[in-house]
Amino acid sequence: MQRIRCKDTTPEIVVRRLVCQLGFSSRYRLNNQRLPGRPDLVFPRLLKIIFVHGCFWHVHSGCVLAHAPLSRREYWDAKLKRNKARDRANRKKLEKSGWKVLVLWECQLSDESRAVRQISEFLKSR
Repeated sequence: MQRIRCKDTTPEIVVRRLVCQLGFSSRYRLNNQRLPGRPDLVFPRLLKIIFVHGCFWHVHSGCVLAHAPLSRREYWDAKLKRNKARDRANRKKLEKSGWKVLVLWECQLSDESRAVRQISEFLKSR
């Protein structure tokens, strides 16, 4: 698990490219450690945050990429359950602090036009 990256993942880079295409290239910060959950993209002036979640690690319900490994079942079930609970708690803290949060899942990025539409609507809404 040492080789698993927590930043600059392929899905995160895809989202950054889409954000730049929408004209928000210099308006965001990456992986802000001061905020709960170390959000992937933070737009301070807009008070908006985008998380890019991997379907496996963050347990995307109903997704084929979110299957639990068959070995060491107890370990993985507990670990993935903690990840999901921590994500939920971090999101609540952020929203309570006045941030608006968008979660993009790894599997959603395969449909680029849909992802662009989601990001655009999120960032341009008040």
